[in-house]
Amino acid sequence: MRPAGWEAFPWLRAAFSTREGGATTAFGMPNDLNLGWNVNDPAETVASNRERFLQAVAGPGSEPGQLVAVRQFHSPLIRIIGPQAINLATPEGRPTLRGDALITNRADVTLAILTADCVPVLVADTRRRVVAAFHAGWRPTLARIVERGIGAMRLHFGSQPKDLIAAIGPGIGACCYSVGEEVRFEFESQFAYAPSLFSEVYDSDPVRDKYPLLFLTARAPGHSNIGPQIHLDLIEANRRQLLDAGLRESKISIVGECTACTRLPNGQRRYFSHRDEHGHTGRMLSVIGMSPTPKTAN
Repeated sequence: MRPAGWEAFPWLRAAFSTREGGATTAFGMPNDLNLGWNVNDPAETVASNRERFLQAVAGPGSEPGQLVAVRQFHSPLIRIIGPQAINLATPEGRPTLRGDALITNRADVTLAILTADCVPVLVADTRRRVVAAFHAGWRPTLARIVERGIGAMRLHFGSQPKDLIAAIGPGIGACCYSVGEEVRFEFESQFAYAPSLFSEVYDSDPVRDKYPLLFLTARAPGHSNIGPQIHLDLIEANRRQLLDAGLRESKISIVGECTACTRLPNGQRRYFSHRDEHGHTGRMLSVIGMSPTPKTAN
């Protein structure tokens, strides 16, 4: 899937993968497009899947740039890939750097973020031709990784928010992402708009609805483990960070599909979901880069 509206910039390459169109069979479905190394999938299958996906992103007759990723660990660490950066991957293609965000103005690399529920955010400076990719799970989001990353684009490359476009890819939606009270507390300590990011969801339980007395407890009000789930809207949280960093609302594209519950017409999952599949799943790639022979941008 390509970000809506980005076709206006022919030099810009960006896409979000789904789980369709690969050769992986390790997760119970045929033809999965797993693009992550550190899962139960043969390395040669992952390499073949990656080659297929990157060629589709580059387009017929074009060579994709070197894929540059990071060993993600849910941090606010941002990596700048400058002209002197070398040894960015092992011969097999595994990343050597740790971090959760990448920024570059090099046309010979394609930046990549791996996800299976966390929110991927892609940003491009359409004037100075700088691109960035962010892995925004709840911890990096809490640490303002997108806001910090746009600040790094301004500092290192002179990017201005009015020249930036952004795309938020598929991630676990507020419909499916339940968190603990401590997560809500952390967000409320950092963001004035945090209450708008959370909702309380009650599970529908026919037995509980029919026999409510069976579920009464002797614990004091507020101390029972029976109550609503707290759901976090990570996609909206990152949209707000883009706005706070100065991007125009019209320049932010949102895929809007939940990795946990979105299904194809045949009922199969469209995305990998670490939470909904209890950890036994593959990974998607979100990539952004530039054509080695850029055309004139609009």
